[in-house]
Amino acid sequence: MAENILIIDDDEEIRNIISIYMKKEGYNPVPAKDALEAVGILSEQQVDLIILDIMMPGMDGISACLKIREKNNMPIIIISAKDSDADIVYGLTSGADDYITKPFNPIELVARVKSQLRRYKSLNPGYNNHGDIIIIGDMVIDTLRHNVTVGGRDVRLTSKEFDILKLLAANQNVVFSVEKIYEAVWNEPFYRSDNTVMVHIMNIREKIEPNPRKPIYIKTVWGIGYKI
Repeated sequence: MAENILIIDDDEEIRNIISIYMKKEGYNPVPAKDALEAVGILSEQQVDLIILDIMMPGMDGISACLKIREKNNMPIIIISAKDSDADIVYGLTSGADDYITKPFNPIELVARVKSQLRRYKSLNPGYNNHGDIIIIGDMVIDTLRHNVTVGGRDVRLTSKEFDILKLLAANQNVVFSVEKIYEAVWNEPFYRSDNTVMVHIMNIREKIEPNPRKPIYIKTVWGIGYKI
């Protein structure tokens, strides 16, 4: 299945040009006219790489990049008319992986896309461009069928337990605070006294870890949160 490339730009002509070149390379372009539409797309389908404009109405590209990075770790390439060194550094430190100034050469953009996807795949051995299977060690997570196996053994998780595991597994090495996990999975504000996430993490470990007291999958980052 072709990789999905999310193209976020309020300029329809630029979206169309990028889409044409992505299609020629075998990618599936997914256009979005603004950050709000892009966030909706990310909640509904797998995206393998994002091409993001900075100057857009409503939520600008930098704010969108920060928002996307709360839950996603796919490559982000910024394209922008802002070409000062300060703008480029600001874009990269906001979570982007690459930065191209406008006007840009579409062939160069294609090369950057290929490079970022190669790097992402090499750093994420469990990556599957179908977007439905995540493999981490002996654990296999089928996100479409909501199935989890560890060493070939079926693991029965509740819907919330599965959603937490999927969130962490889809963002390997990204540390999520208890607050971020709660708000991403329950879609409601987190209350500081609520230990719901900790209880769910404990239950997940009991089901997937060979030794829950010495977890090899879900790691605790003391004082910050959890990661896979």
